[in-house]
Amino acid sequence: MNTPRTDGASVRIGALVPLTRPGWAEAGRHLLAGLELAVSEVNEAGGIDGRPLELVVRDTAADPQRAAAAVDELAGQGVAAVAGEYHSVVARAAAARADALGLPFLCSSAVLDALTEQPTEWVARLSPPQSRGWQLYADFLLGAGHRRIAVAAQPSVYWAAGTRILRDHLAPRGGTLVELDGSALTPKAVCDELVGHRATALLLLVGHPEPAVSIVQSVRGDQRLSEVMIGAPAGQPEFAEWAALLGDDGAAVPFLRYLPERLTPLGARVETALRERLAEAPSFVAFEGYDTVAVLADVLRSHGTERARVAASWPRVAVDGTRGKIQFSRTPGISVWQWASTPIQVVDRDPAAPDRFRVLRSG
Repeated sequence: MNTPRTDGASVRIGALVPLTRPGWAEAGRHLLAGLELAVSEVNEAGGIDGRPLELVVRDTAADPQRAAAAVDELAGQGVAAVAGEYHSVVARAAAARADALGLPFLCSSAVLDALTEQPTEWVARLSPPQSRGWQLYADFLLGAGHRRIAVAAQPSVYWAAGTRILRDHLAPRGGTLVELDGSALTPKAVCDELVGHRATALLLLVGHPEPAVSIVQSVRGDQRLSEVMIGAPAGQPEFAEWAALLGDDGAAVPFLRYLPERLTPLGARVETALRERLAEAPSFVAFEGYDTVAVLADVLRSHGTERARVAASWPRVAVDGTRGKIQFSRTPGISVWQWASTPIQVVDRDPAAPDRFRVLRSG
C-alpha cells in the first residue's frame, strides 16, 4: 500500500453538502459518505502524487447564498476544485460563483438544465440534465396510460422547470398537465382538486418531508382516489426516511434515480463499502459522491492541481466510475461540461416489500 507523504501539503477539494434543514440532510449524508469513501481510497493508494487528498466540507443547508459564500471561502483557502451539492437551485448559485472566480466545480447531483446563465469552461456535471430525466418520466406516465396528470408544486425555479419539461413533452403526445398550488392548498383541498379535474396521476413537486408526506397520506386515505397514481420524479422515495414516515403508503410512488441496471465491478465493491459506512443501503446519491472524487483524483494526478489545468481537462476525462465510464462533452442546451450517458431509471418501492425497489423504465 502506498501511503501519502506527510512532508508535503495536502491537495484540498471543497465539498458542498446539505447536512442540516431545510436542506435534504439525508441526501447530504449519503453524498458525503460517497465523497469521503473515495477520498480515503485515494489516500490509501498513495494520494495525489504522494500528497494526501483532503476534503474541506461546508454545509449549504439548501441555502444558495450560503453556498456562494462557501465557494468564496474555499477559493480563498486554496482548494484545487469544488465538488458536490444536491439541490439544484443551490448548485446553480455555487456554479455561478465558481465560474466568476475561475474555480473548477464538479457538480455531483443537481440536475437543473441551466446550471449557469452562460456557457462556462469551469463547471462539469455528473448527474443528467433535468430535461432528459423528466422527459423519460413523462414517457413512463404515458406508457402507463396516464393522460390527465396533476402536479402539486411549490414556488421554485427547479419545480417550475420540471413542470415546463413535463408539459412540453406531454402536450404533443396527448397528455394534459394541471397545476395545483402545493403551498396554498391543504392536503384535503389537493384531493378535491384531483377529483374535480379527473386526474389519474398526481406528481409531488413539493418539499420533503412536508408537505409531501401529508399529501400522500391524504390521497391514500381518500376512497375517491383509490386509482390515482402518486409520483415523485425528484426522488423523495429513494431514502429510508420516506419509508419510515409513510410505511406502506410510501410504496408504488415512482421516482427518478441515476443507477444502471447493473453496477460496474467497481460499483459493486463500493456498494458494499458504502453500506457498511452508512449502516443502510446506499442511494444513488452516495454513488454520485464517490464518482465525483474518482474523477477529480484522476484529473489531479494526470493534469496537476493548478485550477486552469483542472478545468481544461474536462473534455479529456475518461474514468471508470461505479455506474459506467465517465466522459464529459458539450450537450446542446446545456451550459456546462456534461456526462452525457448518465444512467436513468424510473423506480418505485415494491408494495409487497417496501425495502425493495422495482425498475419500471430505463433510459
